[in-house]
Amino acid sequence: MKVLLMFPDRDFDPRQKPPSNAQALTQDLGLDTLFETMALGDEYLVAISKQAILSGVSDPDIIRYRQQILKDCLRNPSVVREIYSIPIESIERKRKQWMGIYSQSPSGILSSAITMLDMFLVLLEKLRRIADEHAADFRSEGFVRFFTMIQQELDDDYFALVRDHLQTLRFRNGLLLGAELGRGNEGVNHVLRRPNQHEQSWLTRVFTKKPPVYSFSLHPRDEHGARALGELENRVVNLVANAVAQSADHIDSFFDALRQELAFYVSSLNLSEQLAEMGEPICFPRPVTASSREHSFRGLYDICLALTMKRGVVGNEVDADHKDLVIITGANQGGKTTFLRSIGLAQLMMQCGMFVPAESFRANVSNGLFTHFKREEDTSMESGKLDEELGRMSEIVDSLKPDSMVLFNESFASTNEREGSEIARQIASALLEKRVKVFFVTHLYDFANSINSRRLHNSLFLRAERQADGTRTFRLTEGEPLETSYGQDLYEEIFTTHN
Repeated sequence: MKVLLMFPDRDFDPRQKPPSNAQALTQDLGLDTLFETMALGDEYLVAISKQAILSGVSDPDIIRYRQQILKDCLRNPSVVREIYSIPIESIERKRKQWMGIYSQSPSGILSSAITMLDMFLVLLEKLRRIADEHAADFRSEGFVRFFTMIQQELDDDYFALVRDHLQTLRFRNGLLLGAELGRGNEGVNHVLRRPNQHEQSWLTRVFTKKPPVYSFSLHPRDEHGARALGELENRVVNLVANAVAQSADHIDSFFDALRQELAFYVSSLNLSEQLAEMGEPICFPRPVTASSREHSFRGLYDICLALTMKRGVVGNEVDADHKDLVIITGANQGGKTTFLRSIGLAQLMMQCGMFVPAESFRANVSNGLFTHFKREEDTSMESGKLDEELGRMSEIVDSLKPDSMVLFNESFASTNEREGSEIARQIASALLEKRVKVFFVTHLYDFANSINSRRLHNSLFLRAERQADGTRTFRLTEGEPLETSYGQDLYEEIFTTHN
């Protein structure tokens, strides 16, 4: 049985190697806050959320497939959590009653596997009951197929047949073996036989004349005989023990997969409920192919900032359709970095099939998201800060593909204006030539103004809004770069306050 709630044609692999820039993405976008909120203290949910978000997909069809499943989860949260509790219960039961399936004794393997299958049957019946009661409430392709599989594969005949087999394999009336005579009348080709089915009443069986049989009994102190008989039993039980153990492992693997794939959706439910309590909007984005250039949204906000502050934050509205380069300038502490993080967070959330923190959102998928944010001074660095920035840029270039996206935050400002602008200009131009989408927050006026003067049809300029009295609204509007970032406002605010 396959779960297939993350991909329509394959299992989700939680052990997939994360992208090489996972650490940079986590640091620059503040992803730990997102992971912790989704997990609510559950380390397993942290691991699955991290894997799903950092290893998103670039196929819009798969994204829409997950979106429909998540919509079902949002409509039926209690049912989804009840299903998720089943593999959790399986783990807890196995922990409480250790079953040595990997015992060296075939008889021990068989006994443990039967005990495990008994436990699994109870949980599978619970899953079947949920399917019967709630399948009609789910509409997504993934859940419809999942519930149909449960109802077809786990029908009443299946449970009756398995229980009958398990009862037989307990050998309440001993083992029935078959063998052939080999050289020297030694028994060969031993095989386990199904016990005779007694359809007669017990009274009839007692008084009916039986055919003659040849038998012998071991003396209670015959250790060698008991050992030989035990070896004979293990020999014939071995094959059936392995088969039953494999069946138990198969169901165990199914529960593991169910836990892994539902963990992503349970984490998303946790996040949606936290945002609902804060009154923050969410929407399901419209993903388009990577080769397109669409990027428009309304009310997009930095979800990690909102989760940290525990209240609503300012959102932005931008139409960047048909744009490859977006340059963000304007007032210091005007919300530029926050906006850039919101772009990256929304892209990651969209490409793993989640909702995004916005009123509406449409964008092309990317073949890789990369961040190049300024870093705090590291006293242990052996080279200068500019060298460190260029080194990180080189690592990004090594991993870039066409239709990737790079977010720059005040990059190359560790040198003088002229040199930093030239570096930024050359790097941005090279990325655009390779069809890489670029968002660039910068205070380098020479760089921003030189790009603006070229009047490129595929560029957009945004500016952090500042009111006449110096108030920051934390909104971005379309606007050409200015020579000042209004640092004087901050100077006056700080020193006026201190005086």
